[in-house]
Amino acid sequence: MLTYTSLLFLPFVVITALVYFLFPVKKYKWTVLLVAGMVFYAINSWRYAYFILFTTLTTFFIALWLDRITQKSKALLKEKKKEWDREEKKKYKNKIKVQKRLVMTLCLVINFGILAFLKYYNFFAGSLTDLFAGFGLNLSVPTFSLLLPLGISFYTFQSMGYIIDVYREKTEAERNPFKLLLFVSFFPQIIQGPISIYDQLAKQLYEPHDFDFTRVKHGMELILWGLFKKLVIADRAVTAITAVTASYDSYGGTTLTFTILLYAIQLYADFSGGIDISRGVAQILGIDLIDNFKRPYFSRSINEYWRRWHISLGAWLKNYLFYPVAMSNLFINASKKMKGTRFGKTAAGAHIAKVLPTSVASLIVFLVVGVWHGASWKYVAFGAWNGLIIMVSILLQPLFDGAKKKLHIRDANPLFILFQMLRTFLIVLVGYVFDVAPSFHQAMRTFWLFFTNQSLAVGREQIGALGLGKKDYIVLIAAVLVMFVASIIQERHSTTTIREMMDRKPFILRFVLLYLGVMAVLIFGIYGSGYNAADFVYMQF
Repeated sequence: MLTYTSLLFLPFVVITALVYFLFPVKKYKWTVLLVAGMVFYAINSWRYAYFILFTTLTTFFIALWLDRITQKSKALLKEKKKEWDREEKKKYKNKIKVQKRLVMTLCLVINFGILAFLKYYNFFAGSLTDLFAGFGLNLSVPTFSLLLPLGISFYTFQSMGYIIDVYREKTEAERNPFKLLLFVSFFPQIIQGPISIYDQLAKQLYEPHDFDFTRVKHGMELILWGLFKKLVIADRAVTAITAVTASYDSYGGTTLTFTILLYAIQLYADFSGGIDISRGVAQILGIDLIDNFKRPYFSRSINEYWRRWHISLGAWLKNYLFYPVAMSNLFINASKKMKGTRFGKTAAGAHIAKVLPTSVASLIVFLVVGVWHGASWKYVAFGAWNGLIIMVSILLQPLFDGAKKKLHIRDANPLFILFQMLRTFLIVLVGYVFDVAPSFHQAMRTFWLFFTNQSLAVGREQIGALGLGKKDYIVLIAAVLVMFVASIIQERHSTTTIREMMDRKPFILRFVLLYLGVMAVLIFGIYGSGYNAADFVYMQF
């Protein structure tokens, strides 16, 4: 496979960039990116390329259909402006809205249906078989050998976001199917995102970009930083994590506690490292992909954590799921009814009635987030845990504010900020248990072992046999400290990037830092003959 950590990826990027910048016809430079994307996808998932082509074609034609309905309705309204009264216009607009919604729904059902079938059919089939067995019925729902096309969740969400925007008339339908295919298949983001919005990305893809030394340098520095996090930290840590998950029931509470903490490091380094590489490659080509991480482990609440973690997925769900649910007639009417009750006239009732749509919509969104992460009940539990925490925090916010006031706690108090960060990180770690444990049952067992099976002696022995030696742990600790210090610097200077800060430093200092970075990846990176770098965590989505 032509993944970010394969030996052929860097030459592929260099060749793509050279052809792109030297392409003689500026107007059609975008075709170089399209061809590069098709080659990249064919090398990695050629057997399933027809899925991404089908999604692109259905999205293209249905977007044109929606746009045609919109233009015809506007023309007719203009023509009948003097003939129709206000009620007739309103009736016609509602009719068109229903028609467009049906057309949009057709596209959503087709493409999300494909994703759901490939990703979740076997899970639901197995669950139904288990349910029948629980009732003493010897019925078995057939399962199939299904493989997920590369990046299907990312390109499905991205293309369906485009369809919804066309439906909402926020963007015009793209008239060139090849340009839409480029938007759907842009190779730096197809592996693991970010999930881009059409208006933010498409114009950048279609416009020609000239060679810019500063952008190329910054892109290469971002790629190096991503490779450092991926190869030196994530792929080293995953060795121990894989050893535990391969024989999960053999380990005690101390080892499992260590594994969850290690997973928090590995997941962040893996996912953010991959996004850094994606953004770095795109930046070389003159294109800015949205930032997908803003140091989430510094978050002071679980709500803030999800605004900093996988930002593009959160933005997609907020725009296309949260707001439609929270602002739906069902929730608005329920809120109004509650306000009219005796309970709704109390201070607590008025608050609950006010935030009811927001809190319930948050729970629904996070259930979707859980299911998006994988076809297993443990991921449903992962989503439910995060959703319930956010829902409760919204509902009980007045109590928290009152407690702070009575205890004279200032939000700017450094100790209180540290407490909030540690509390949020602990809540996040609880969610990670569902990620690491092979099943929901084993996740529940893990929580029990946290409190009943802690032994430093046993833990030290088990951790020492997880495939990492003393030198590996030293490298891992040192690399994590580097990542932590870089995160603190970026957190304190959020209006600029470390790359821009480096530009203002003396040349010799920049050279030494970049040299050390390259050497660290080459010497301490987990790669080499006969070794395949661990797949990026989010490639499976």
